Order: sequence, then C-alpha cells, then structure tokens
Amino acid sequence: MSQLELLPETPEFRIRLPKGGGYARGNLLAEFGGNGTHKFVLREGSVVAAEVWPGLGDHARRNRADLRAGGALVDAPSDPDLPQAPSRWVVTRDIECNSSSAAAALVYGYDASGPESWRTAEGHPLADYLSTGWRAPRKAWLVRGSNVSGHNLVRQLWLTEGFVSLAAAHLPPLEETDPTKSTLRRFVEDGYEGAASYNQKRGLVDELHAFLTQMRAGDTVAAIGDGRLYVGRITGDAVQASSPGGLSNLRRTVTWSPRSHAYEDLPEEVQQKLSVQHDVVDLTGVLEALDELTGQAERTAPTAAGENPTAERPATRELSLPAISEALAKDLLVHDRGWLDEVRELLVDERQLVFYGPPGTGKTFLAMKLAEYLGGGPEQVKIVQFHPSYAYEDFFEGFRPVEDPETREVAFRLTAGPLRELADLASREGNRHLPHFLIIDEINRANLARVFGELYFLLEYRDRSVRLTYSGDDFPLPPNLFVIGTMNTADRSIALVDAAMRRRFAFVELSPRTEPTAGLLARWLAREGRDPAPARLLDALNARIDDADFAIGPSYLMKPGVYRDGGLERTWRTKILPLLEEHHYGEGIDVTARYGLDSLREQLP
Repeated sequence: MSQLELLPETPEFRIRLPKGGGYARGNLLAEFGGNGTHKFVLREGSVVAAEVWPGLGDHARRNRADLRAGGALVDAPSDPDLPQAPSRWVVTRDIECNSSSAAAALVYGYDASGPESWRTAEGHPLADYLSTGWRAPRKAWLVRGSNVSGHNLVRQLWLTEGFVSLAAAHLPPLEETDPTKSTLRRFVEDGYEGAASYNQKRGLVDELHAFLTQMRAGDTVAAIGDGRLYVGRITGDAVQASSPGGLSNLRRTVTWSPRSHAYEDLPEEVQQKLSVQHDVVDLTGVLEALDELTGQAERTAPTAAGENPTAERPATRELSLPAISEALAKDLLVHDRGWLDEVRELLVDERQLVFYGPPGTGKTFLAMKLAEYLGGGPEQVKIVQFHPSYAYEDFFEGFRPVEDPETREVAFRLTAGPLRELADLASREGNRHLPHFLIIDEINRANLARVFGELYFLLEYRDRSVRLTYSGDDFPLPPNLFVIGTMNTADRSIALVDAAMRRRFAFVELSPRTEPTAGLLARWLAREGRDPAPARLLDALNARIDDADFAIGPSYLMKPGVYRDGGLERTWRTKILPLLEEHHYGEGIDVTARYGLDSLREQLP
C-alpha cells in the first residue's frame, strides 16, 4: 500500500471492544471517500469482533470476508484469563476504509456511527475533528451582550454599529473560516489556561463553534437589552477585530429591525428559549415565532417552483382546549356542565390540577376521560402511578441498566422517564398546538420533592428552563403539557402534599357529599334502568360516617357484579365494611351493626 496522507492536526482514534476484547486504532485520512467524508485507516494490530450481527449491510459483509480470505484478519490468540470472551480477529496490515463509519462497522461487526464511535485517548469524539456538515437553510440565534464585564454592548455598540459579538479576548488569529471543535478546544485550552474553569472552557468551545461555523449570513439573530428583545438578520461572516477591553473581538455584521419587543409580551415558547443561560443559544425551534414578531414570515418563507410567493400562508395553529360539550357532561353523568367548564378553565390558567377525595369517587376515571376529550384522544395521554419508592430517575430521567441489542453488553445509560418522553412528544414540531396530558395517579403516595426535583420550578414558571441534573440539557416544560393528579384523602399513612405543591396545583374536591359526585350513583342507576335502592343505601351510609375523608364513593356500586344475585351484599361485606373497619380500628365499634345493610335498610322509609 502506498504511503497514506493523514488529515493534518488530527490524533489517533480508538474503539474499545466490550468484555476486555482489546481495542482498535485508526486515523483520519486527507483523501475523501465516495460518500463525501474523509477516508479512514484501520491500523495494523487492531482487534476486531469476529462475529457478524444481523443488519450489517451486504457490502460490509463481503468486505470482511475478503479481508479474512486475504489474510488481513487473522484469529486473535485466546486469553486464558477470559475464557468466555467472544472470538476476535487481529488486523495484520493497515486497512484503508471508505469512511470512519465503514471502519467502525468492520470493528464491531454491525453498522455504527464512526464520528461518535471513534474516540481520542481523552474521550473526545471523532466528530469534533470534522468540518461542519449539513445544517438547516436558515437558523435563528440568541447572542447575549447586555452584561459583558459590566457593559451593555447591546445598547452601547450592537444596535448603533450593526453587529453582534463575542469577547474571545484570548483567541489567537484564526486561519480557518470553519474551524473544527478540536481546533477551538486547543486554542481555548492554551489561551484560557488559568482564566476559566474546565466547565467554562467546554461551554466556550461550544459557543465559539456555533458563532464561527454554524451561523451563516441570512440567519436570524436576537439580543436582549433593557428588558426588550431586538431581532435582526446576520449579513456577514465572522471576523476578528481589536476592541476596547477585548469585549467584542469576534464579530458578525447585523441589520437590526427598527422595532423591539417587551420581554413580558413575548410568546411563552420564545421566553422559554431565551431563559437558557448561555451566551449563544440556538433559537431555530422558535424561528417561526420570531418571524411573526418581526413581520418577516411572508418575506422569508421559501417558495417552490411555480408557487405564488404572495399566496397567503396558512394561519399558525394556536394551543387551545376544546369547550365542554353537552355530550361529554351527559357521558360523565355530570348534571351541571358549569362544573366541568370550571375544571377546564383551571387547566387553561394553571395547567396542572389535582382531584382529591375519598376512595371510589371516580377521580382517576374522570381524569382519564377529561384528558382524552381535551387532548383529542388517548395518543396524547400518559398515565403513571406514584408509590413510596418512586423517584426522579423513574419519573423524568436517570441512568438505568440497559442491554445493547447488538453486543448483549449491559451498561448504565441515560434513559427518559414518562414525563421526559411526553414532554419531548409535546414539543415536537407539528405537535405544539396539541394538548398533551400526564395523569399522576395517587400523587401523594411518593416523596414529591424527591420525584420532581428541579421540575418543581418549571411547574410554576412555564416560561423558563432549568439545567437538568443528569443530561445537563436546558429543559422547559412545553406549554401544551398539562398535568392532572389524583389524591386519596382516606390514606392517612402518608402526609398530604406540601405547601410548594399546593401552590403549583389547583385542587378540586370530589366528595360523595357534594356535586357532581353526590347523586352520581342515582343518575347512573336511572340510566341503566336499575332499582334506585343502592343509591339510597349509600346516602344513608355516608350520613353515618362522621369523617368526610372516609366517605364511600359511588364507584363501588357501579360495577356489573354488584347487581348479580347476592352481589350487593357481597360487595358491602368485602369492599365497604373493611374500609370502615380500618377507619374505626381500636375504637371498639361494631362496624357491621352500625354500617351493615340490615341496619341501613331499617333506617330507610
């Protein structure tokens, strides 16, 4: 093989195989392969997996077979310390691959992403050493400049002189127009040694990379100053310049819109993005909202060939909850539709509420029916049930043991919980106008502070984001995510929710003594064409119970088994009386004599 030309200023990369199987080594080549990315050389002495996994492409399979037949891949010597280790092959000569991904597939025996699989000795991915690939035709950015070493550059320089900037005071002169992250990391490590922490350096690399390589002329840019949002259009490439105090050494020219916008008047989705605490923030997710603010939507919308550019764009779909219908009220047997209207208004205003009351009052049933109706179907509804061992890692995200389907290796991976999954679904493009509901059954059975963690803040401040504990992402709760909890007030073994949760949720009582639960059983019996006697017995029972939290809800008597021969007596004996036995435990009360069917029937006229 002729001498290979390595890509300048790139290190050696490695892949470590599981179960102590050794590692493979390789380098990026200056030459490009057939798919437009740099070729890759797999080095002599590398270890690769002998087994081929299902799903590996035919070309990669043939390549492995040809290399094996040609002697480039030979059996690795067995390791007596690892008798159960999978079989491996050793590379006997340098192998030129069409891309880093092709090399990774050769090593693993299954398709894999080369830019993410190959890592430096320090753990940096190969992707950091590649030039920027595809990006959206137009993006939007927030650049912060209202407090740069105590100076408000937005007011003092950016708006008057027409640019945005980063300080970059310790960045040397750049020769590349699109430097890779690895290049920027080296400059930051050298230039900011002793002047920034490890975490600050990492954030600075990301911000410089976005400013230098991701931004383009034509992108939208936003800045906040004096409580107002200013929006403009980037018109030039990034340039380095000297500046007083080194406050604005890296610049891009901008044409600013003459109109600014009060922060408190901005759409909630825009406020959420603006709350992310970085100097450069990708706002592409709210680009359409920014265009609406500046009146640019019609002028910037791309048009297909032959399409009329002046044609009216479809109206933006707004988030809304459907009005309560008479059909829904009738289906739920709620004779006062105004009560349901009030619940809907509470959800519109608060976005989270709790149905609380004794057992059997239909809290969970009502929550599910309302969520499916207001959300437009069960696809937008997720239900979880809290319990004493439930934690943040179960509810939102955490590291859990997961088996790799290809390697069968078990490793701890960051895994999303039900709230994160639903939030991601609700915030997906095309879903933001659709209400999504999370139902938390038995919400007071868990340690709520432990379960919600920093999400406590987001329940109250929906227009903000917080840095997450595990992933480090800046996360907001989508405005179209609603939460309905249910709480059983008869369970005195657990403390009721704390003041912080009460402030964040609206609480709606469901009690057999008040509407709409009172009279529900009588209405259900009438609709089913049954004898109304069980409703009168239930009312008589609840009249004898002195504690409203231990009243018996109607759902115990709204099941088909109750109305078979002996069903009422059986339900009373096995479901209702045991609850009251527990309530009066240790008081010496004859529960059957006081609450039994015979005693209650004697009371009825």
